[in-house]
Amino acid sequence: MATPTGWGYQTLVRLPERSRTPLGELARRGLLALGLLLVSTLIVYLDRGSYSDNVAHDGVSFIDALYYSTVTVTTTGYGDITPVAPHARLINALIVTPLRISFLVLLVGTTLEVLANQGRRALLDTRWRKRMRGHTVVMGYGTTGRSAVATLRRHERLPEKIVVLDSNPRAVAEANRDGYAAFEGDVSSRTLLRRAEISKAREVIIALGRDDTAILTTLTVRQLNPGAHMTVSVRESANVALVRQSGADSVITSADAVGRLVGISSVNPHLGAVIEDLLSSAEGLEVAQRLITAAEVGLGPADITGERVLGVVRHQSLRPFYDPTVAKLDVGDELVVVRKSTAAGAPHRPRPPRNEETGLPYL
Repeated sequence: MATPTGWGYQTLVRLPERSRTPLGELARRGLLALGLLLVSTLIVYLDRGSYSDNVAHDGVSFIDALYYSTVTVTTTGYGDITPVAPHARLINALIVTPLRISFLVLLVGTTLEVLANQGRRALLDTRWRKRMRGHTVVMGYGTTGRSAVATLRRHERLPEKIVVLDSNPRAVAEANRDGYAAFEGDVSSRTLLRRAEISKAREVIIALGRDDTAILTTLTVRQLNPGAHMTVSVRESANVALVRQSGADSVITSADAVGRLVGISSVNPHLGAVIEDLLSSAEGLEVAQRLITAAEVGLGPADITGERVLGVVRHQSLRPFYDPTVAKLDVGDELVVVRKSTAAGAPHRPRPPRNEETGLPYL
């Protein structure tokens, strides 16, 4: 549960970082503490003639030196063994005392680190949320979510502009390892969505395992951000209309899409291979969207060389290449094309920068 006050109860962003395992960190600190205790013991034992045993009066043995160091570094200080020579007292003041302080820091280090990390995380969270504008929120980091993020990265989406939400701590940890900021919790929670700055997001991808959760999340996101482009993945085609009514701009039916691809591949293997190739932008062919160049203004879709135009986006409306209204390309048009994958060596035409508020390209 997240509340607006108190670091310990807030849902803070988890940023990618390198960290030790708890067992490794505990072992490291234990070895450091034993090392400090051993150093103090050796200092006392090697200079044992300068110490007085005020109880047994039989000199200082190694066991006595270890006992003295233990009660000293823990600030217990029974006083039964004391330094009597001036140089021994000076060594205690200049060397043993810093060792004692270091030992105490190690003992309380875990508590201090927890408090410091909570404060540091809160500061990082606040700073991160202040600069989040026009980002992409991906809900669900399973197979579908990871594939969607990988596609975003191949289309030059910066990792700093991708935020992952998932209820599975393993998925959140995996997103962090992949270099993305992530939140753990109920993705349909308004509090969690607000922490992820959903109201300032430009795009939202919902790739959850349950259609009912996807519908509820779609409704919540649309209420918090009426203008973001929202793509939702559902498992059953019967839920497509309901998801669209909930506010989704695009709905992908994962089970039906896979079934259609399997059917096409069975009936016509070559057609299935082409479709599979188009879905993967790592090699072969890819489908891309780009702004027309100045030299292409006034041309027709069939006149574009090096690519095959499938559609034209004009005034945020997609029109097929054969639509007579796009017989001549105009300034600001975007083309949906099939081309050789940029990963396979095709010349890359970068997309123009976009206005973070409207999502439209600058002209």
